[in-house]
Amino acid sequence: MGQKVFVVGVGMTKFEKPGSKDWDYPDMVKEAGTKALADAGIGYDEIQQAVAGYCYGESTSGERALYELGITGIPIYNVNNNCSTGSTALFLAKQLIEGGLADCTMAVGFEKMEKGSLGAKYMDRVNPMDKHMMAMMAMRDFAPAPPAPQLFGNAGREHMDKYGTTLEQFAKIGLKNHKHSVNNPYSQFRDEYSLDDIMNSKMVYEPLTKLQCCPTSDGAGAAILASEAFVTKHGLQKQAVEIAGMAMATDFKSTFDDKSCIKLIGYDMTKQAARQAYEQSGQGPENVDVIELHDCFSANEMVTYEALGLCDEGKAGSLIDEGATTYGGKWVVNPSGGLISKGHPLGATGLAQCAELNWQLRGLSEKRQVDGAKVALQHNLGLGGAAVVTIYRQPS
Repeated sequence: MGQKVFVVGVGMTKFEKPGSKDWDYPDMVKEAGTKALADAGIGYDEIQQAVAGYCYGESTSGERALYELGITGIPIYNVNNNCSTGSTALFLAKQLIEGGLADCTMAVGFEKMEKGSLGAKYMDRVNPMDKHMMAMMAMRDFAPAPPAPQLFGNAGREHMDKYGTTLEQFAKIGLKNHKHSVNNPYSQFRDEYSLDDIMNSKMVYEPLTKLQCCPTSDGAGAAILASEAFVTKHGLQKQAVEIAGMAMATDFKSTFDDKSCIKLIGYDMTKQAARQAYEQSGQGPENVDVIELHDCFSANEMVTYEALGLCDEGKAGSLIDEGATTYGGKWVVNPSGGLISKGHPLGATGLAQCAELNWQLRGLSEKRQVDGAKVALQHNLGLGGAAVVTIYRQPS
């Protein structure tokens, strides 16, 4: 491992329903980036390299967006890693400092999306999800439902078949995350629902009702990373959150060969990234206070509890029933409302998770503040595929 890396500034936009606001991706990045710079108390001219993440856009959208903050000739990299794009940008920005190539970097993630379920953009080439879809169809019949809810819903069905998990336990995840979002001004949806509301909303693909599925969204997030020398030089010690561990994993052969819908949605790569991040940081799940994890669907939050080691395999339903993952429990998972309620602009999600956890560790989360939060965990997943797990430590 190289030198220590700290997050010294974060910012994000409110997440919005696509088409509901008159803005474009450069406007989003300008807002999120300006907030992050102001948070760090530095100018854009201090940024030595930048990484921009997005899934839908032209090849140099990152440059175009960042030019709203300054045109300074620095290297800018464009990255795309499906739904884990934002944390991939963060991972690369961290490595630039860790490897001694820069003292201050910026990661931004953004998305301007179309309404409705995600579909393929290019019909004249291999779809990058073809291996996943073929593996799924070898285990379960293909249904007249959007592909993403089918992949994650089938993982939920497998969990039910293997461990007796109930429809109500999945719905309780949606209940929790919608309730948390009420206190988040950045959240796309801020409505609280009853368990009956969650369970009786439109069935997308069993066990997933509409209120257990993330919406498409527009928005951006940004983070500024710095070396220890930069932190000291600029007097940022009181707000510098250390990235104590961070790891990315991609698919293993087991994703496709083990005939498991749970493994097909990234269980093994999440487990590996978590193991490495725990090892790097010297912190285990028992040390973590607050978690932002990739709840694109309630089924994914359920299986991710187990992949992260919050409980033994098959015990995630009990964790929900016990209230272990909300205020007053062992961890607060998705205090922001998560993807289900906060929204999911693909490229922005990883940076929004980073922003939320940095605010939590700095005691700036107001009504959704987790008392005494000292260690935070971030989990960001993209099928096709990559999982990034990050451990943050409170400023010392």
